[in-house]
Amino acid sequence: MSSPPLYDDEDDNEPSFLDEADIIREVEMDNEDLPDADDDSELEDEDGDFVHKFTAHTGELYSVASSPKDAALVATGGGDDRGFLWKIGQGDWAFELQGHEESISSVAFSYDGQRLASGSLDGIIKVWDVSGNLEAKKLEGPGGGIEWLSWHPRGHILLAGSEDFTIWMWNTDNAALLNTFTGHGDSVTCGDFTPDGKIICTGSNDASLRIWNPKSGESTHVVRGHPYHNEGLTCLTINSTSTLALSGSKDGSVHIVNITTGRVVDNNALAPHSDSIECVGFAPSGSWAAVGGMDKKLIIWDIEHLIPRGTCEHEDGVTCLAWLGASYVATGCVDGKVRLWDSRSGECVKTLKGHSDAIQSLSVSANRDYLVSASLDGTACAFEVENFR
Repeated sequence: MSSPPLYDDEDDNEPSFLDEADIIREVEMDNEDLPDADDDSELEDEDGDFVHKFTAHTGELYSVASSPKDAALVATGGGDDRGFLWKIGQGDWAFELQGHEESISSVAFSYDGQRLASGSLDGIIKVWDVSGNLEAKKLEGPGGGIEWLSWHPRGHILLAGSEDFTIWMWNTDNAALLNTFTGHGDSVTCGDFTPDGKIICTGSNDASLRIWNPKSGESTHVVRGHPYHNEGLTCLTINSTSTLALSGSKDGSVHIVNITTGRVVDNNALAPHSDSIECVGFAPSGSWAAVGGMDKKLIIWDIEHLIPRGTCEHEDGVTCLAWLGASYVATGCVDGKVRLWDSRSGECVKTLKGHSDAIQSLSVSANRDYLVSASLDGTACAFEVENFR
């Protein structure tokens, strides 16, 4: 028996109506289940370039760190007062870093991957035993929020910069406070050990860079005033030979300081950006560096000759960067995209999608096969980058 026609040719020009007798079944719909007309989040997920997306957070993400030993192990922290350890490609495994009562602003692995530190805006730092049973030690002292965390390159010594104008250093094996560094006149926004572990460099919202002796706590050099930055420092990086510190400021300026002498050595050759500098990073060789700012630009500099090698134009502000190897550098942007750039040509070789809000942090896996991004959209994405080194 053939099916009845769906329409009648004779009634083509006649209007048709449905009445209650035509209703077969009523289905109740919850408005929360209905997607907005302009909601393309599902499409974004389907079209994303990531190989893994971590979605356990319930708020903005501020920090991501990859284990230096386990290529799959990642830590994230954010505005939901939660941190997580999770593994790329293992969606069924995650460990929550419990105990923080305010936003987790920074997460960092020790050089050997055995320890993970998480710091929050309540001034609390917890150090997790990654190699053992994941127990945590609590480090207290700072009277303000934690701005950043940095590990000694060859030991379980942890450094933390705080909003209370101070820097703190602990031996995390026994939770002993080793030193407190005072002298800055505002929040300590950035800092690190030199790669040889012998010196500490810190930058502050007071527009100064301080160079410290870790053992004595003495500030051996204070860099401020002309010809240095006019406004607060936002970021700094140190070259592989522990001789130079490159810093960026809210005033858009970039400067190079000789760590031994405390002198500004760039001769104002690094042209300023037109907006705040958000990220700086030396290439592995140390002869080139990348600088990103809210003026939508990433500039690659030849540090030896103080000349620009290329300008990488973005569609929005550049918030973070990570060198993938000697030639390629990745950037995170306010537009939610991660871009890979060939530093030799200044060409964008790949745009990675997966986020719907600004990227806050980037980290490269131990084997350099993955790049992990943390976003204000509350998710972290892992992208394959093994072909870009």
